[in-house]
Amino acid sequence: MKTLLVIGFIWAACALAWVVLGSAIVMRTGETTTALDLSVQALWGPPRVQVPPRAFFRETQRVNEKVISYDAQNRPFSSLVERDAVTEHDISLERSDIVTRFALEHRRKGLLWFPTYELEFKGRYAFQNNTSEARDIEMVFYLEKGNVIYDGFTIQTEDQRSVENEIRNAEAVWSQRLLPGETRAYVVSYKSRGIATWHYGDRKSGFAGGAGRARNFDLSMETNFTDVDFPPGTLSPSRREATPRGWSGRWKFDSIVTSAPIGIELPQKLNPGPLASKITFFAPVGLLFFFFAVAVTAIVQGRSIHPMNYFFFGCAFFAFHLLFAYLIDHLAIMPSFALASAVSVFLVVTYARLFVGWRFALREMALSQLVYLVLFSFTFFWQGFTGLAITIGAILTLFIMMQITGRHDWRKAGSTRVAASPSS
Repeated sequence: MKTLLVIGFIWAACALAWVVLGSAIVMRTGETTTALDLSVQALWGPPRVQVPPRAFFRETQRVNEKVISYDAQNRPFSSLVERDAVTEHDISLERSDIVTRFALEHRRKGLLWFPTYELEFKGRYAFQNNTSEARDIEMVFYLEKGNVIYDGFTIQTEDQRSVENEIRNAEAVWSQRLLPGETRAYVVSYKSRGIATWHYGDRKSGFAGGAGRARNFDLSMETNFTDVDFPPGTLSPSRREATPRGWSGRWKFDSIVTSAPIGIELPQKLNPGPLASKITFFAPVGLLFFFFAVAVTAIVQGRSIHPMNYFFFGCAFFAFHLLFAYLIDHLAIMPSFALASAVSVFLVVTYARLFVGWRFALREMALSQLVYLVLFSFTFFWQGFTGLAITIGAILTLFIMMQITGRHDWRKAGSTRVAASPSS
């Protein structure tokens, strides 16, 4: 019992060390996340949102306005004052034909990967003067403020004639006179860059512009990646399919009223910092299984392992996480993981062979370490299956230990100790 208490104390001390190391990794990652995110956005732009264009005409009317005034005795009295009131009336966005292409390129900064992309945008928009009078229509294509690049930004008519426009307050503005019932179409195209997500439309008006209803809407999207996700609150595509280069989707509606935008979320690469912290915080569980398997196997085979030996086993386990946490600053994840695993297994095997022999060190101890350190840690690469994999591993461990110890007389475990020869 005293031996078990000492081993338990060693395990608890190792667990505390892992908590400290895991917290340091989290802090190191968290302190740089915001700064790195801003740094990448400064180079590639922020998550992008394209708001649909708007077209409207202004109407001036003479109105009477009630004005409250005060006399010399500070008594209120009202009077009517005439003034000009300008009202904006949206006209119908009759058709939207949009083509987008995304090229994903992950970029690493520090312990984090960022999904940056290049965007090609081309939109054909048809506006209709649905009034009974000729109107001077003002059209607005919204641009984003901040560190956003619009390369080759053009507005053209359908016959490819350039449309003069003015950029003011992050808006491209142009105007034309439309006859009653006349429809005009304009093609807006540009190349740009962003990070993580892209949305078409906003929560206010969806993707219908100022008119509120999207008529004859067609947006197609092509990507050079297949793992496409859609942020919560966005519309899923009407059609989607894999292509030789990646993925394509299409949102096509004859007439729709919605406040939900269209959006995609680009795939995230496995980030070294968060991965290392998760593996580190999980380490005490793997060490507990390792201690259990080694102790039970040693008792069944009549081998004596001193608590001090368990202390060095824990140190060898800790060496894996410490080395992995700092290798990922300089190497890719998989080489870092493989090198840290090899170093830790080497430490345990070469140390254990001195008091239990090569056979036990290579068979029981190395195999246990490969399962409870290397394989258990590797389950964190299988996002969404980590818990299930560990559960299956725990159940298999229980089964194997029950089979190994089923015929063992535990009454003799505390009274009989057989010292193993290093050469056995």
